[in-house]
Amino acid sequence: MAPRPRELTPDRSARDLFGAEMRRFRERAGMSLESLADVLRYGKSSLARYETAEAMIPPDLPARLDAAFGSDGLFGKLYGLAKHEVHPDQFRRLMKLEAQARVIQEYTGQLMPGLLQTKAYARALFRFHYPKATSEGIEELVTARISRQALLHADPAPHFSLILDEAVLLRPFGTAETMREQLSRLVEEALTPTSIVQVLPFSHGGHALAGGSSKLMTFEDRTQAVWEENSVSGTLFEEKTVVDDRHRTYDLLRACALSPMDTASLIRRKMEELYS
Repeated sequence: MAPRPRELTPDRSARDLFGAEMRRFRERAGMSLESLADVLRYGKSSLARYETAEAMIPPDLPARLDAAFGSDGLFGKLYGLAKHEVHPDQFRRLMKLEAQARVIQEYTGQLMPGLLQTKAYARALFRFHYPKATSEGIEELVTARISRQALLHADPAPHFSLILDEAVLLRPFGTAETMREQLSRLVEEALTPTSIVQVLPFSHGGHALAGGSSKLMTFEDRTQAVWEENSVSGTLFEEKTVVDDRHRTYDLLRACALSPMDTASLIRRKMEELYS
């Protein structure tokens, strides 16, 4: 039995409305996703994600849909609303996209990335962020964060690339033992078949991503998204022009970062100098 299509809520967002109208026109025309993919010359899996509002609509799709369905510019108008919309429940959506990504490229300038945090480091971090939380509440947050890391060990696992600002190594959270354990985790992931860790040294100076973090995700169908975060909020970007710009910035930082081997050597040195 075929799975039921995802329930859409057109009143929730312009993207959901676009997907609902796309499904309605397709079904009214008696077309399957496969047949629509042939007409539009798009991949079926990509169309399924647009129809279920799980991916940002590409700029050329609305005109193709209007031409295929004779919808008199309807999809073009809906796209005009959707592309400027801040998607609701963005963090929940980020978790879903992160789990679907085949390539994850991340820069972080202040904190260890959640995908590589140890339990002790995450616990110390949450105690600073939520000083009034109970011990049980903190442990729930730690468990949720650590559970996300399972995706790095999936089969197949995504390719994970991390650039750390040198400041992350010098800013302790928790005890010296906590930091040694955390830095050891970084060394373990510095160069594996599916992971690369590089440190951006202070000598590089200023750069476009200073002060925040950025996560670039590439999916099976080659679509991409970027999650940018500061100390109080995060934003998900899926427009191609924004994604391309962030990729260029990331590539520049990667070119200036230490190699994985030099990174591992620097991390070991900091472990001895600062947390012995």
